[in-house]
Parts: sequence; structure tokens; C-alpha cells
Amino acid sequence: MSPSPYLLARDLDKVYGDRRVLDGVSLTASPGQRLGLVGENGVGKSTVLKLLAGIEEPDAGEIIRPPDCGYLAQELPYDLAHTVGQVVDDALAEIRDADRQLTELSTKLDDPAALAEYGELLEWAQAHDIWDADRRASLVMEGLGLAGVAHDRKLGSLSGGQRSRLGLAALLIRQPQALLLDEPTNHLDDEAMAFLESQLTRLPGVVVVASHDRVFLDAVCTSIVDLDPTRGGITLYGGAYTDYLDAKRAERARWEQQYEAEQDELKRLKHAVAVTARGVAHNRAPRDNDKMSYDFFGGRVQKQISRRVRNAQHRLDELTRTQVRKPPAPLRFAAALTASPAENKLALSMRQVRVGGRLHIGQLDVVTGDRLMVCGSNGAGKSTLLHVLAGKLAPDDGEVRRARGVRVGLLEQDVEFPEPAKSPRQLYSGAVPLAELGLVAPKDLDRPVSRLSVGQRRRVALAVLIGRPPDVLLLDEPTNHLSLSLVEELEDALKSAPGSVVIASHDRWLRRTWDGAELVLRDGQVA
Repeated sequence: MSPSPYLLARDLDKVYGDRRVLDGVSLTASPGQRLGLVGENGVGKSTVLKLLAGIEEPDAGEIIRPPDCGYLAQELPYDLAHTVGQVVDDALAEIRDADRQLTELSTKLDDPAALAEYGELLEWAQAHDIWDADRRASLVMEGLGLAGVAHDRKLGSLSGGQRSRLGLAALLIRQPQALLLDEPTNHLDDEAMAFLESQLTRLPGVVVVASHDRVFLDAVCTSIVDLDPTRGGITLYGGAYTDYLDAKRAERARWEQQYEAEQDELKRLKHAVAVTARGVAHNRAPRDNDKMSYDFFGGRVQKQISRRVRNAQHRLDELTRTQVRKPPAPLRFAAALTASPAENKLALSMRQVRVGGRLHIGQLDVVTGDRLMVCGSNGAGKSTLLHVLAGKLAPDDGEVRRARGVRVGLLEQDVEFPEPAKSPRQLYSGAVPLAELGLVAPKDLDRPVSRLSVGQRRRVALAVLIGRPPDVLLLDEPTNHLSLSLVEELEDALKSAPGSVVIASHDRWLRRTWDGAELVLRDGQVA
């Protein structure tokens, strides 16, 4: 039994080498609460989960956790020689042991000590629904797409995705008092994600989850914890992801209003110090017969002026020191295209295109101004289609045509630059300074792109496309490797992007809110 079902963290600090990842992070979660951790990549979401789980220790701060904690690691904590059945049995071991103990104690209920132990254990058993555990295990394995995996299969023979789903299944079978999940929707199809959402919302304990899946966060979370150290620091937002978005928009509007109001006041104060406060009420020169009176009253006026100047200068100095910084400009594509073709004209076309056994498109036309979403499961041919449209992959059969003067740009999943020794600053040619886009960290602006990670290279490539947008913009999983705040900005920017936009994406939120045309691929063909 846990002395407390609550999960509490107070003033957590964590430093790796010379990099401070967490600085004074606090959060509290009670049974039934489901917290979603969001924030920029590298802000410390995974670190928070590891500290809460006891996998790592904080450099400072305090954590109070139920002893019954479950943590979804990237790799299963089992030898690869173990079988699927052994993992399931291990998940059920504590539940089966509790069932045996209840049976033994039920014969000793005339003993007060045994009766008290029986009561505590019964409460634990009810919270973990132990009498339905075997049926739950079967439902979980089926819901996560593992029903067809034989229990005698060794873990080493499973794919990475299957092992990840098995680790998640083991936690759902156990139903610990605190469940800590790092990107749990990876390797799940839509049906498995819907199953996971329904399971988590039924759990009586605490759930803390870090995820980039906005539909998942919206369906599961009762609160959102934003770890980005922005104006208000780390902030808890009540409600689901939709409520968090509403709160962030209102917060942004208040920030902009405060900034504008303070800039107006700064202008007024500067003018007051320079001109207004130094003005006098007397607009005439003194006459000879009232020179003494003028000197008397003039001296008093000068004192009043000096006081007004001091007060205005004091307020100016204070506001200059404490003014809010200018809100960063949201992500926006350059407003105009150069050599743009006329509207509603054919920009790209495909006829009877085949690429091995990966793609077969009978006809596809992309008209200037089109918005097209390409959907389909992994291996359906989405990336192949974009590479053919971009001219980076020649079809085995068929014809791909591009209108004269049309520029096509592709954001690939794994970006390679033709001049890898150049820095992001050298590659970018947009009107808005690269640092202001929020896509590239200041420390990476002058590093060779060859030394950047896959995610960092994709951000640089996206910045280049934003700075000089093509006539046809092809985006392959554009929301990968972006923080949720940047994803929201990108989606807003795409609505007003010049030219045509073709997107291939698994992102459920993006697909759900898409208001353009859709093309569904199945086994390389239009479904």
C-alpha cells in the first residue's frame, strides 16, 4: 500500500555537464489527474518523467511518489531471450500474488491484525481490478495489435515497434498508481491509439505523459504542463489540449496588448521629458513693472517643471527597465512569389506513373493555389509520390510535367544539403532574420549543417522554404521534430502560404483540421 496516492515534485533541478535542463520545476498530480507535458524539444520532458519514475535523481528538489509507479521506457527492461508470455506473466505477477494473499487471509479474519491487512489488501485489489486482470490482459494485447503474436515468441524476434507496444501493454495490465509515459503513441496505428486513449481515461491513478500527438493530448489530459520557460515560466493549464490552445492564444493577445501599451507610454514619457514637462504657462516676456513678480512666480514654475521632469524621467527609467519584450513574430511564409504562374493554372501533372511496386498513379494534377493532403499508412507510397513530384525520383513508367517557370520545393524527412559545410545563416535568404523564426537555436546558427541532427536539418530546410517559398511546396511529415507551439504556427502559416501546398502526414490533428482536398494512398495506389 502506498502512504500517499499523490505524485509531487518540488523545485527540481537537473544539470547534465554544463547544461541546465530543469530549473525549479514543480508539479502535483492527484489520482484521476492526467498531466500532459509539452514544450520545445530538449526542454526536459523526458528528464521530468525519468526523475518522477526514480530512473534518475534530481540535483536538487524533492519528489514524493507512490511506490507503485510504472514508466514506459524506450526499451523493455527484459532480456531479449525472454518470451512475450513471460512479460505478460510478470505484469500479472503482483496481481496474482495479491489474489493468493486475499485467499489466505480470508481464513484468518478472526485475527485483528489479519483483518486489518485483509482490508488494506482488498482496497489495493479493488483499485487494480484484480479479478478482471486476465480478461484485461487479453483485451490490452488485442487493442494494441499484439493478439496475433505468439506467447512463446522471444523478444529478440519482435520488431522495435512490437516491443514498444508490449511494454505499454504490460503497464496497462498492471494498472500502477502512477503511470509515466514518454511518447506512448509511437508505433501505434489509429485504432491502437484510440484504444490507448480509452484505457488511460479509465485509470483511477495518476498519469503523466509527454507526447507530440495533439489528438491524444486532447482526448486524455485533464491538465497541460508547459515546460517552456516563457514569460510566465513553467505553467499549468487546466483542461485538455484544446483548452490549452485557447489559453495560449488569450495569453498571446494580452502580451501583445501590454507591449503596445508600454511602447505608447514610453513614447509619451520620452516626449514629456524632452518637451512637455519643460513647458511653462507664461508665453510672454515680463514687463518692467512686474519683473519682481515674474521672478517670484517664474522660480516657482521652474521648480514645478523640475519636479515634473524628475517624475517623468523616473517613470521612464523604471518602464525602460521592466518593459515586456516584444512578442516574437509568428511563423509566416514570405508574402509574394517571384515569377509566379497565373492562378488556377496547371503547375504539375502526372500520367500513368509507376515506381517499381511502390507507386502507381493514373492521373494527378496540381493547380496553382491547391491545398492537397496525401494520407495513407506506412509504406503506402506517400514519400515516393512527393519525391516524384519534386523531380528527385524518376518514374519507371509514365510522365511527370512541370509548367514553365514553376519552382518546386520539397521538405524531406531526412534532409541532405548540397553544401553541408555551410551554416544555417549562410543558407537562409529570407527577409525575416533567421533567429526570429524560432526554427534554429542561436547556438546552431553558424554551425555547419552537416553537424546538425536530422531534426535540426529539417528545421533549417523549412526556414529556407519559408524565406523563399516555391510555387509548389511539398511537405513530407512537416510536423515531425517541431515543438507543438511551432507546429501550430506552421499550420496557421500554411493557410496563407503562396502557391500550392501538398502535404503527406500521419499527424491526426493536422488531418482532422485540414480543409483542403485529400488523396488517400493504399499500396501505392489511390484508394
